[in-house]
Amino acid sequence: MKDSGLATYKRLLSYVKTDRHLMLVAVIGMVAYAATDTAFAALMKPMIDGSFVNRDPESIRTIPLLILLIFVIRGFGSYLSTYFMARVGWGLIKTIRNEMFAKLIHLPSSIYDQSSSGELISKITYNAERVSEATTNALTIFVRDTLTIIGLVGWMVYLNWRLTLVFFLVTPFLTVIVVYISKYFRSISHGIQQSMGTLTNVIEEVIEGQRVVKIFGGQESEIKKFEAENESNRVLQLSLVKVRAISVPFIQFIVAIALAGIVYLSSSNGETQAVTAGTFMSFIIAMMALFAPLKRLTTVNAEIQKGIAAGQSIFELLEQDSEKDAGHRPLANVEGYLKVTNLKFKYAEHKPLVIDDISFEVKAGQMIALVGQSGSGKSTLVNLITRFYQHQSGSIELDGFEVNELSLQNLRSHIAYVGQEVTLFNDTIANNIAYGALRDATMDDIKKAAKAAFANDFIEKMQDGYQTQVGENGVLLSGGQRQRLAIARAFLKDAPILILDEATSALDTESEREVQAGLEKLFSHRTTLVIAHRLSTIEKADSILVFQDGKIAEQGNHQALLKTNGVYTKLHQMQFKEN
Repeated sequence: MKDSGLATYKRLLSYVKTDRHLMLVAVIGMVAYAATDTAFAALMKPMIDGSFVNRDPESIRTIPLLILLIFVIRGFGSYLSTYFMARVGWGLIKTIRNEMFAKLIHLPSSIYDQSSSGELISKITYNAERVSEATTNALTIFVRDTLTIIGLVGWMVYLNWRLTLVFFLVTPFLTVIVVYISKYFRSISHGIQQSMGTLTNVIEEVIEGQRVVKIFGGQESEIKKFEAENESNRVLQLSLVKVRAISVPFIQFIVAIALAGIVYLSSSNGETQAVTAGTFMSFIIAMMALFAPLKRLTTVNAEIQKGIAAGQSIFELLEQDSEKDAGHRPLANVEGYLKVTNLKFKYAEHKPLVIDDISFEVKAGQMIALVGQSGSGKSTLVNLITRFYQHQSGSIELDGFEVNELSLQNLRSHIAYVGQEVTLFNDTIANNIAYGALRDATMDDIKKAAKAAFANDFIEKMQDGYQTQVGENGVLLSGGQRQRLAIARAFLKDAPILILDEATSALDTESEREVQAGLEKLFSHRTTLVIAHRLSTIEKADSILVFQDGKIAEQGNHQALLKTNGVYTKLHQMQFKEN
């Protein structure tokens, strides 16, 4: 359940507590700036009564100097409030983005399955800036203009309290309008944020899949999809502008009614006889000076509501549960003995079982292959062993300990992984091999790992060698090169458990033979789980688990399974015919 608007705004303001000293300087600037409007209106009284009416020499000398002083103070106050609030604002953006990114890193895989990447990116980029505008820019306007209005109204009360009372007659009308508009602004702002998330996702998909778009002629459909989302965003933005455009002049008209009444009353015989010309002009100038801050206050509400809506979206992300990590048992030395007993798993309560009561053992140092049709549960099993997902029933043991008893960091430190979809970062080849916890590896160790993965030759042929930038997700490398780097990363980690998910799928036959030779070296003395489509790559496996509909349909080595004339035999025959 989302917090109320006020609760959300208070929570947003709590982020600026660490910058209280900067806020104090900014507030001093706001007070100075606000005071100058009242000071200028007040200066009209002695200027008109003294300089113009009475021709007072003292007033003629001092008033011009006071005017200059007022505007010097105004400029200094404007600088202090603008600059120091900007520092607070960007500090807030930095803090919130850091928190969201840290949360993003630790979210369970299920959240990524349910949310589009564009939506998550939009929260960190677009929403964070809306929050800053609500808590700094809008707050500056709110505080500074409120102080200005208080000063001007105070001066008007001092000059003639009876005329000033007319202002308070319109207050209930203004309050009702502002409350109604606030709810509308917040509702529209939520829609705009969702629209921005969708837009970002459409753009990201086209950038990542630009080759597929071009090959399959998807340009027109993608353009139409983007235009539809862009139009939706435009309509929402215009709805916000329309209400703001109507509300501002309407509120100003209500204020103008009060001002007209004040001018009429102040011009009547009774009031005219009670005030001097300077007092009257000072009062009128103070009234006119109220227009600008009142206008800004009516428009700033939209920014505050945008910030509240963005804040609710941000806090929704921050309040998501991180990966469950109740494990506390550390395992320093792992042999690699795996035991799976009566394991069951489904992705959601209402969905069917993806893993349905499977059991098997893997002795330390053995190579186990997982084969079967797509969707049979092979990758899901691997994801359960690495605890990307939590199994609902049964157990997974490593060296006799349930994996849930181990901390995530400890468990995963004993596992190396090479997937079909290789992930590389926009960095150098060396840093991609020595990634994360491997970052302190020496260049000699990095090169040894690359040689073992048969990657050293193509790396050294590049102009910058191991310092070559690979581009976003390795876009500047071929598919085979990317996979060799991923295999080199696994060599460098030298973990007791190795998981290969179609690790040689992007390699040509010659490269596959070379890498397979390297992988066989990697297999030695470590427990290996291989998900394979090409059955020729797993003929030497100690045991092959044949998956079908989430169950282990057959189990045995290559030769034994061929003799059963079962599921594995059919898979093998299909591939033999294809070849």
